[in-house]
Amino acid sequence: MRILTLCVGNICRSPIAEALLAREFPQLSVRSAGLSAMVSEPADALSREVATEHGLDLSQHRAQQVSALLCQQSELILVMEQGHKVWLEQLYPQVRGKTFRLGQFGQFEIADPYRQPIHAFETAYEAIFRGVTDWSHRIRKLS
Repeated sequence: MRILTLCVGNICRSPIAEALLAREFPQLSVRSAGLSAMVSEPADALSREVATEHGLDLSQHRAQQVSALLCQQSELILVMEQGHKVWLEQLYPQVRGKTFRLGQFGQFEIADPYRQPIHAFETAYEAIFRGVTDWSHRIRKLS
């Protein structure tokens, strides 16, 4: 199974979601991308800091733009906000039915912490962690 996590810039939220899912499911292929990615940029410094505090290493991450190929190769696409789902489905209608919000089961969205204080990154991490936990049970059944 291949999973794609998605946000806007691919430097704050989706790299953390990617790292958490990859740690939870080392046997699966997990990638991340952005709808308007800051291509080749590393993860935001505050994302790296918060990730490190939770045992994750984002040092090798480089942002990439979502593409038709990435979507085609992914069986599950997890986005941070409902608006991302709508945007992605407009770009690539074939993703309908395999694109969901990370916070879908808890009925929450994960706010973008970009250019905000570290507290916003910590809040985003907690929401991402909760979403990954909620999805983990379902992914185990699918994989």
